[in-house]
Amino acid sequence: MKNSVMKKLCMFSVSLSVVCFAFAVNVQEIAAGDKPIKWRVQTHWPLSSASYRPSAVWMKNEIEKRTNGRLVFELYTEGQLIPSQEMFNAVKRGMIEVAVSPPQYYSSQVPLGQIASGLPFNFRNTWEIAYYYKWMGFEEMMRESLAKYGVYYSTDRVYGTQIVTKRPTRTFEDFKGLKIRTTGTLAKYLTEIGGAAVYMPGGETYTGLASGVVEGASWGDMMGSESMGFFDLCDYLLWTPVNYAGTETWLVNQKALDKLPEDIRLILLNLFEVHFWLRTNEHERDLAYHLPRFQKKYGFEAIELSSEEYDRMQEAALPIWEEIAKLSPECKKAVQMVIEFNQSLGRLQNYKPQEE
Repeated sequence: MKNSVMKKLCMFSVSLSVVCFAFAVNVQEIAAGDKPIKWRVQTHWPLSSASYRPSAVWMKNEIEKRTNGRLVFELYTEGQLIPSQEMFNAVKRGMIEVAVSPPQYYSSQVPLGQIASGLPFNFRNTWEIAYYYKWMGFEEMMRESLAKYGVYYSTDRVYGTQIVTKRPTRTFEDFKGLKIRTTGTLAKYLTEIGGAAVYMPGGETYTGLASGVVEGASWGDMMGSESMGFFDLCDYLLWTPVNYAGTETWLVNQKALDKLPEDIRLILLNLFEVHFWLRTNEHERDLAYHLPRFQKKYGFEAIELSSEEYDRMQEAALPIWEEIAKLSPECKKAVQMVIEFNQSLGRLQNYKPQEE
């Protein structure tokens, strides 16, 4: 397990070096009398979130440093200015300049957001979804879709969603009857394979686990579950991710972006790219570093699905992939890209699409 993670870390380190070299930008000094440009930036993260400092605060500090204070991010946490579910509309209308939002919050307007949120069992490694986003062009597809609404899009990072449970999930059959707190497409998938997906607000999930209302939960991955205290109640972590996704996205009002001086605009766009690789790489390191430490502290077992069981889980997800593909021509193309990528690595060799 650790060797696999370390190999991915090495790949991300090489990619990060290339990105940092390619996007190095010389920062000009502030001209005498220049006033800083101040942008309101609201995230869906609460202040206590494990992602708030390494993503939102890091971006604030870096953009101010790289522009010598000419662009200032005024940070707001979950719900401080507007409800999190309305952040996409707020950026679109220019009420705020920037938001950090899960794509499912705006997937009713941008159907590709459902794919960005993670098709069930779409990839097996973080490098695969990074390749899908950056080399196969999914991120650019998202960018084009949001541009229609006057919003510039950038992915914060990509990583795998893991679940924690009170009983082990080693086989396809182990999911039957299992009550899991989750949302979106994953909830639909778990229900269709015989589980019982339950939605409850994040703040109520610990109580739900303690009372037995649910027997497991998804909250990001191991890092998110630990921050929520779930390992106090759950003895098992499904180390094999149930999907890979870009579950946090940066949204920028395009008019505000266009008004920036050219050098500041280039610095910001380049910083988004650098941040993607830094955060993705950092997150992989955090998982590798903290797994043995968390296991020692809490005593949970980390379970990896066998290749055979993974294949069964992935094949069961195909009807949901096809259902989402019907939402728009862009979704159809994006789903086909996922299928072709898997087939290029020897998976889904017997897959035959349903006749329309």
